[in-house]
Amino acid sequence: MARVRGALAHVEQFAQQAEEQRHLPRDLVEVLRTCGVFRAAMPADWGGPEMTSMEQVALVEEVSVADASTGWCVMIGMDSGIYAGHLGPDAARRMYPELDMITAGQVATVGRAHETDGGFRIEGRWAFGSGCTHADRITGGCVVHRDGRPVLDERERPQVLMFLAEPADVILDDTWHTTGLAGTGSRHYTVENLFVPYEHTFRLGAPHRRGPLYHPDALLRKMSGIPLGIARSSLDYVYALGQEQTPRRGASWRQSSRVRSTVAECEMLLAAARAGVYASLERQWLQLAAEVPLTARDQALPVLARYHAFHTARQIVQTLYDLVGGEAVYRGRTPLERRLRDAITACQHIAAQHRVVEKVGGILFGDPVADVLV
Repeated sequence: MARVRGALAHVEQFAQQAEEQRHLPRDLVEVLRTCGVFRAAMPADWGGPEMTSMEQVALVEEVSVADASTGWCVMIGMDSGIYAGHLGPDAARRMYPELDMITAGQVATVGRAHETDGGFRIEGRWAFGSGCTHADRITGGCVVHRDGRPVLDERERPQVLMFLAEPADVILDDTWHTTGLAGTGSRHYTVENLFVPYEHTFRLGAPHRRGPLYHPDALLRKMSGIPLGIARSSLDYVYALGQEQTPRRGASWRQSSRVRSTVAECEMLLAAARAGVYASLERQWLQLAAEVPLTARDQALPVLARYHAFHTARQIVQTLYDLVGGEAVYRGRTPLERRLRDAITACQHIAAQHRVVEKVGGILFGDPVADVLV
């Protein structure tokens, strides 16, 4: 974390370049790699930090204060350790010979994995491949097919899997022209008739390693760090405005009852959202570590806290944007314009969609829990 804080000036320096070119600059990626952020989930017996979900959130939050797109790419790239834990030991070492390798890709099962001798022939096109422009490994979700038809499991559901491939095996489509989070490089990517051996495929929820880090929802837990960081940086900017002794923002502005009540209310909202994220994750982590079965609430509350963090951050940034007024609309003059666009775009992720709340409500009433709660 100390190395990350020392690198935040570099993150801020490269943020505008990332925004303009719509992916992280290679120099910034290497600064982050040197910090060790991408090894966050790597196992301790490999020499990795094997950070808890709470520590991962804190790391992503810290980076996202400087730039949300960079925080998003860090959040995605650190999944390498989780994926490695789902592979057999030999395959994991082959695919991840170094701790600081970056994985990108989409878990949605929109691809097809055709069974063949020794593995699968993969085909498909995935959206939202955040970080795919600088990744060392690419993954994607697939439905297993045999003789041209989906293979069903014992519950008559299609069998699914994830695969890992080299970046050279994947075709990137430059589709990432968006409202916000422009620097994430979340392009579409295509795989055509790619052979992947069995040992380089896995199913989320069926890891080779044990522990809280390999529970099916581990990929999603640290997402909350992004909206928390966006909200924190927006508040910090408004405080800095209040210290200016210029005609633009003088002492009278920060002495305004409207300004004071607005920032206080935003701090209150952020504190509550942040507490919900960390408290629910910590309880879930302790239950998993003790191998105590999770209750419906143990599984539901982190999901609701994550949803709440995204929408609370958007509310806070919008409120502060309105507080600053006309000046906030100018690109480059204040950071609020980009942070608002980033918060709006982040809320379009499936984890921040209202159907998540509906699903969790059903679980709290006794509906079965899905493998991955989104």
